[in-house]
Amino acid sequence: MYINNAKNIIELESESIKGLIDNLNNDFNEAVNIVLKCEGRIVVSGMGKSGIIGKKISATLASTGSPSFFMHPAEAIHGDLGMLKKEDVLLAISNSGETEELIKMLPFANKNKIKIIGICGNVNSYLAKNCDFLLNSCVKKEAGKIGLPPTCSTTAQLVLGDALAITVSELRNFEAKDFANLHPGGSLGRKLLGSLKDVMVTGFSIPIINENATLIDAVKEITDKRLGFTTAVNNAKKLTGILTDGDLRRIILRNKNKDIWSLNLRDVMTRHPLTINKEIMVADALELMEKKQITSIVITNDDEIIEGVAHLHDLLGRGSIKLSMK
Repeated sequence: MYINNAKNIIELESESIKGLIDNLNNDFNEAVNIVLKCEGRIVVSGMGKSGIIGKKISATLASTGSPSFFMHPAEAIHGDLGMLKKEDVLLAISNSGETEELIKMLPFANKNKIKIIGICGNVNSYLAKNCDFLLNSCVKKEAGKIGLPPTCSTTAQLVLGDALAITVSELRNFEAKDFANLHPGGSLGRKLLGSLKDVMVTGFSIPIINENATLIDAVKEITDKRLGFTTAVNNAKKLTGILTDGDLRRIILRNKNKDIWSLNLRDVMTRHPLTINKEIMVADALELMEKKQITSIVITNDDEIIEGVAHLHDLLGRGSIKLSMK
């Protein structure tokens, strides 16, 4: 019974998020441009649950390259408006668009020619009509029987804030190294700023097989080591190639009616794979992998002997952050 209720709520909130797609218009483009051009800070403000969402959006903006802080509307109209500068952008969040404390901030912003981005669920509200760019967060209803606690509406606000922040960060060419530099106190930041030698797979855990082995032997090595690929070496133990899960699928498709399992690995592997030095920073390795659109990389010494391997998921902490890998 409880699980079914949870499923209904999750489904309703997911539908609310999908509904935002149809609400997007050129105001989103303009909002992105104004944040990109902002020479000050993105000042985020909202009351109650919208304020909680605003704090998260502000944190996301700041951690992805757009200086930002949260300003409580009640504190703002009692003196903190003095923290707003003409170079700033105000991101005002209110589901109703009529939150008293918030709308009292708008005349000050307009008077000082501070651009206002509104995230609002009521296109006929004061906020919607008095902001420069409106991100429509309208949802059909809130979750639950009484439909009153902010649920779908706050989820919609958060998603729009994420869409704005991440779009801007990508246009700024914000990279994993930049993320790490802004997170030196966290485990992820320390990992990204560290070198590959601290995180690479080494020793017997390296998927490695002689290039003269059969394809079926290579598949066994990929399966046993569970990294989605195997390296290939010659009799002198030097790297000669790599075979990935993707390579294997393509080989099967190209040879649907042939017995491929007895083929030699050297005949089907990808030769001269990209390699990297173990002293390279993890963040730099991630950027290189994204640029080359690969998910695995081999670490070798100057003699082309394998010292370790790394997979994208392990470098990212199995899903801690994501790159635009295709």
